[in-house]
Amino acid sequence: MFEKVRDVIVESLGCDAEMVTMEASLADDLGADSIDAVELNIALEDTLGTAIPDEALADMKTVGDIVNYLEQNA
Repeated sequence: MFEKVRDVIVESLGCDAEMVTMEASLADDLGADSIDAVELNIALEDTLGTAIPDEALADMKTVGDIVNYLEQNA
């Protein structure tokens, strides 16, 4: 699951794959703002078929938060 999420993040945010780790902060390390988060969620839904509710997405701070949510709810 991490590899799929990493690939979507790299494509959506235009960052280097090496920067995307489970511990990477979406805002601080990867430079995602609230608009980027919405676009990332759409890309994840298109790629994985699972949407993250907005209220859950607002609480996700790291790549690991997203991976863990998707593993538990996919």
